[in-house]
This record gives sequence, structure tokens and C-alpha cells, in this order.
Amino acid sequence: MSDLMLKTVVATKVRVNGWKNTTTRAMRGRAGDKGQTAVEYLGIIAVVVAIVLAITGTSIGSTILNKITSLINKVGN
Repeated sequence: MSDLMLKTVVATKVRVNGWKNTTTRAMRGRAGDKGQTAVEYLGIIAVVVAIVLAITGTSIGSTILNKITSLINKVGN
């Protein structure tokens, strides 16, 4: 085997092993992270409800609707 071929094979093997080790370490680090809890989901729902109430309880909702309608009418013309 030529010297250049040997150097290429060794460099490739080192890079592949480094990638494999990095990927394995990253996957093991994520093992404890199982996803969002019920409390986080409730927090998200509470924020969405607050936004919906703010839009429907004020004139912001009608303002947004009027702006969207006028922009759609501009595109149609």
C-alpha cells in the first residue's frame, strides 16, 4: 500500500470514529430528556387562551380582520 493511500485510510478512519463517538455521546446525553411535561403543556395552553381572550375581548381582533381583508382585496385587484 502506498504512503498516500495509507495516510488517506488512517485519516478517514480517524474522522469516522470521531463522528461516531460524538454522535453516540450526543444521543446518550439526550436519554434523560423525555419531552415536555404536563405542566409545560398547561403553560402553553394558558398563554394561547390569554392571547385568544385578548384578541376577542378588545378591538384588536376586528382591526386584524379588517387589515387582512383589505390586503386580500388589494391582491385580488
